Amino acid sequence: MSEVRIAAEPRTEFGKGAARRTRRAGKVPAVLYGHGTDPEHIALPGHDLMLALKTPNVLLTIEGLSGGASLALPKDVQRDPVKGVLEHVDLLLVKRGEKVVVDLPVNLVGDVVAGGVIQQELVQVSVEAEATHIPEAVDLSIEGLKVGTQVLAGDLKLPSGVTLQVDEEALVLQIADATASAGATETEAEAAEAAEAAAAEVPEGEGETAGE
Repeated sequence: MSEVRIAAEPRTEFGKGAARRTRRAGKVPAVLYGHGTDPEHIALPGHDLMLALKTPNVLLTIEGLSGGASLALPKDVQRDPVKGVLEHVDLLLVKRGEKVVVDLPVNLVGDVVAGGVIQQELVQVSVEAEATHIPEAVDLSIEGLKVGTQVLAGDLKLPSGVTLQVDEEALVLQIADATASAGATETEAEAAEAAEAAAAEVPEGEGETAGE
């Protein structure tokens, strides 16, 4: 897994105004918590943090803390809904050898069979892994899967030391008939158009004022 060193600065001012000033300085407000310790309020360099968070479940070595460098995982990342810039990050303290539960993206490998279409129900799965050995994703090969094939969570091949934390019977994806799926989509679209047309029709006499 990816491990990134990042320098922290203590935060002594709180509130929306203080957070805005922190962001204007190119930093991101963050809270570090876990292992029964009091939450520690820090600021992290925005550009470095943005690059680090491009890797799912990146392991951060937070430097510059009062008690020395600590390992942490991002648990809650808040972004501006319009601009997408980082606004706040919650970080969970972890230790080497400690087990943690995280969500891993399901990475599809290969091409779907001719005449088939992928219907994916789970784009990520919850697993337990050692904090310093979290895989970036769970690879799932769809090469050669026939139309009608279903892949359940229990069918996923997880790396050594990683255990599934969701129902093994949960549907990850299925290979559906592309023709049947297209037909169903067209039928739904036609039904929607018919409903819109019916709603747009004004019954005779409706809208006339008294005396007309």
